[in-house]
Amino acid sequence: MKVVTSVLCGILMLGLATVAGADDTLVVGTSADYPPYEYTDDKGEFVGFDMDLIRAVGEKMGKKVKIVDMGFDTLIAGLQNKKIDAVIAAMQASEERKQKVDFSITYHEIKDAILAKADSDIELTSINEIVDYKVASQTGTIQEKWIQDNLIKTGKLPEENYFSYERVDNAAMDIKAGRVDVLHIIADPAISLAEKNDLKIALITTEAVSAGQSIAVTKGNTELLDAINKAIEELKADGTLQALMDKYKLL
Repeated sequence: MKVVTSVLCGILMLGLATVAGADDTLVVGTSADYPPYEYTDDKGEFVGFDMDLIRAVGEKMGKKVKIVDMGFDTLIAGLQNKKIDAVIAAMQASEERKQKVDFSITYHEIKDAILAKADSDIELTSINEIVDYKVASQTGTIQEKWIQDNLIKTGKLPEENYFSYERVDNAAMDIKAGRVDVLHIIADPAISLAEKNDLKIALITTEAVSAGQSIAVTKGNTELLDAINKAIEELKADGTLQALMDKYKLL
């Protein structure tokens, strides 16, 4: 396995010296390289489905929301070290993660996708067929764990043919450049990356999906978790959550 890192993520983590927010502020970690969920616009503002959602959650809770951009694989550690109060980053509530942090109720069910170069002949009928290619996923994701557990550890995918990226936009650029063949990723950001990087969707599947997306908090912080769950339920009931899903054309 080869790990493709980002210098920027390291710099951001070095600068993350403050403890989680004051009583009136919710400090939320994300990994802003994942449109349409979380990314930055031309002005450097955090935008996307998750960003709109967490601000709506904060409003329901009567709190200001401060967004902190981090590497995806550092988000849980940020919670454990109390550098942030919560995480929203298209994160799935896997059993392994539940051992480290607590999760809200699900706010969005997902599908996975496989991205490939637009002019390639790669067309898939099952996710298991990616063993014939050089495969990428994002570091620390459920997709990476699925590849490791089901393909690499079983000997179906040679370890040297797997590439782990801190940022999915870098993985997309490497597909376009021919350095890797396919990227295993959640379907909604796959569509955005395909449009931006002249790639194609080779497969949309639920074969490797283990859970929906939830907001993570420090383990044992039941007061915050209950408040977030209440806010999500209210946003479901008043139509705000569905309106945001429609706004970003989520599957």
